[in-house]
Amino acid sequence: MVHRRPIAALYRGRRRLLCPHVLGRNRNRRLQVLCYQYGGDSESGLKPAGASDNWRCLAVENLSQVELLDGPWQTAENRSRFQNCIEQVELDVDACPELVPPIQS
Repeated sequence: MVHRRPIAALYRGRRRLLCPHVLGRNRNRRLQVLCYQYGGDSESGLKPAGASDNWRCLAVENLSQVELLDGPWQTAENRSRFQNCIEQVELDVDACPELVPPIQS
């Protein structure tokens, strides 16, 4: 996450292309990750790249076959309205841009 690299992962049997922005725990102490999904499969379908409807809050325990990808970091402007899925933030890459700059290919 701190390198702002996209990932590919299976989530409940569907391959997704994601940019993870926030990692933390929900009110039940379950580890969640708020991601911008820019490709792959989704039950609800995907809008075009950059669309505000492509935010996903995923349970980390349901992610498998996670791999780092080379490619541009993807996001949308309205992340804050979706952040109610995580109560205890452990890492928010957008709040800490000084951690590690993005890797240039």
